[in-house]
Amino acid sequence: MLVAFEKLPDHSRIWIYQANRKLSVEEQEAIGRKAELFLEQWTAHGADLEAGFELRHDRFIIIGLNQANASASGCSIDASVHFIQSLEKQLDVDLMDKMNVTFYNGPYIAHKSLADFKKMAKARSISGQTIVFNNLVNTKAEYAEYWEVPASESWHGRFLA
Repeated sequence: MLVAFEKLPDHSRIWIYQANRKLSVEEQEAIGRKAELFLEQWTAHGADLEAGFELRHDRFIIIGLNQANASASGCSIDASVHFIQSLEKQLDVDLMDKMNVTFYNGPYIAHKSLADFKKMAKARSISGQTIVFNNLVNTKAEYAEYWEVPASESWHGRFLA
């Protein structure tokens, strides 16, 4: 069952998918339509899942699930992964590679491989104050509070000299 993302409770489980490039307005509209269709019919063992989504910064797809009513099962999580993989194929974009890092580079959002991020840290091109996107947050409350944080306050901090 599709609900507005902002209406999901703070304890809702979230999944964050980052694109390896900026998504066009047309691509974001297509993602929105397809996400609505997917979430309207998303179920776990026959039970409707109360879920919503949002698109952020022309690059991130965030799916939220209120697990108080029904939790995602292995099959329903597989279905969501297949949905994201279908978007990757249709849009020729990478959404599932967790070995990439996104962060603010001035007013822009940069997307680098983890290896390049480490090199930038070693060269001091980034610092502990660089705002990174911590896509490992698990709940909507964590997402609101700890998604955009200084690198020193995230797992990214281990790469800083």
